[in-house]
Amino acid sequence: MQGILTIQSHVSFGHAGNSSAVFPMQRMGFEVWPIHTVQFSNHTQYPQGWTGRAFTADDIRELVRGLANIGALEKCQAVLTGYQGSAEQCLAVEETVVQVKQANVDALYICDPVMSAPDKGCIVAPGISEYLLTRLMPMADVIVPNQFELSQFAEMEIQTLDDALLACQRALAKGPKMVLVKHLYCLSDTEFHMLLATQNGVFLAKRPQFEFAKSPVGVGDLISAVFTAGLLKGWSPKQAFQHCHDACYGVLAATYQAEEWELQTIAAQQEFMQPSLHLPLEEIKQVNAA
Repeated sequence: MQGILTIQSHVSFGHAGNSSAVFPMQRMGFEVWPIHTVQFSNHTQYPQGWTGRAFTADDIRELVRGLANIGALEKCQAVLTGYQGSAEQCLAVEETVVQVKQANVDALYICDPVMSAPDKGCIVAPGISEYLLTRLMPMADVIVPNQFELSQFAEMEIQTLDDALLACQRALAKGPKMVLVKHLYCLSDTEFHMLLATQNGVFLAKRPQFEFAKSPVGVGDLISAVFTAGLLKGWSPKQAFQHCHDACYGVLAATYQAEEWELQTIAAQQEFMQPSLHLPLEEIKQVNAA
């Protein structure tokens, strides 16, 4: 039984981290093996707070060891990682990716490099950003940063589309084969932009920006998961990106229409199979890296 190993946060209520990523990949036809870096009652932007705890790096290693014992790593099609609770967990992730790729040379590593974003209520522990930038992102086949995370990896400011294109080229030169910028917010305040860059083409996606009373959490985790599933279906990067953009837009539209804060992942699950709206991509001319 082949599957996807996903190592990220988890909430019991709502959809963030693995709670946002697991079901969409299952709905798209994949077995999914989640390992949680933290387990909270709910995401951390609730004013009432949250309960739960972070797991240790050894907790991750122990579960991976158990998967190895039953021969699961040989059947692992991809490792997907998101929010990490400590720098030590990043080391455990690095070890896991190496183990999986030794067991299955065709396995992909997709890294969503979640870094601190205090304005969004996201704080990561000391050392995590450094490990992401120097160890996990360079070894990934696919990285899924937002604009800030891309700017950190490319070591440059991003204020325009040309800046973003150059930053993507710099990122590709560091090891990854694909860069999916899950939110390129410098381009517009009224539209939401994502960008996919590969050595063979660059594509820009845009959709209307919903004016939520409170912005949903877990959208980036959803994007990473749906794109991963698309790639594993054998679709081209462009096809996987197109489906990801359309499907995630459909979930957000359903969330907005329901006047909800939590993503309506279950109610809008048909979007993962056949998105209700098609928003064509724009192919962008690449710039030379410098």
